[in-house]
Amino acid sequence: MAVETFTKAGAKATTPAKLSPKVFGLRVENHQLLKEAYVAYLANGRANLAKTKKRGEVRGGGAKPWRQKGTGRARTGSIRSPIWSGGGVTFGPTGEENFSRRMSIKSKRLALRQALSLASKNEQIKVIDSISFADGKVKSASQLLDKIKVRGRTLLIVDKKDDNIDRATRNIQNVNAISATYLSVFDVLNADFIVVTKTALTKLEEWLGGSNG
Repeated sequence: MAVETFTKAGAKATTPAKLSPKVFGLRVENHQLLKEAYVAYLANGRANLAKTKKRGEVRGGGAKPWRQKGTGRARTGSIRSPIWSGGGVTFGPTGEENFSRRMSIKSKRLALRQALSLASKNEQIKVIDSISFADGKVKSASQLLDKIKVRGRTLLIVDKKDDNIDRATRNIQNVNAISATYLSVFDVLNADFIVVTKTALTKLEEWLGGSNG
């Protein structure tokens, strides 16, 4: 499986790189596993911030509003009852809910291979010899992306994300640089183009194409 390949400077390479069919050539007919991996990624990153106060946590309501009998009104013991305005909330979020979802390592890797296979089928993947920005400038990264003709949401997969790569790419809109071993289904499915270095490509194929994957 040959794929469009570029040199470090952004020129088109004479010899195209080849993608492993074990990782990039799967036939994906059912997207259920991809959905489960995508939803699990979002759920595991969810910040559990919602919390309401029960009747015992709302300030006030210590005194009985009126005497028990003789007023003609319904008996009540506190103005912070859940049926009163300003009272506590019944069955509201506590801030202790667990929204995380678990997937087996085998399922995660299979879902990632499926996502990469779809990207390969749609011709979204480009390979580059290497990516390094010695000056760490945004201009250098922008010029390189222009030369290899990528646009929209771009995912840069490198062997190791260093400070210079981070500084050069983090302020470019819709560009995300990530180390190969931190790749997720969420990253792949949300990218219009995927640019991967040759070293990162080798690491991906070893990681996802092995017998334990």
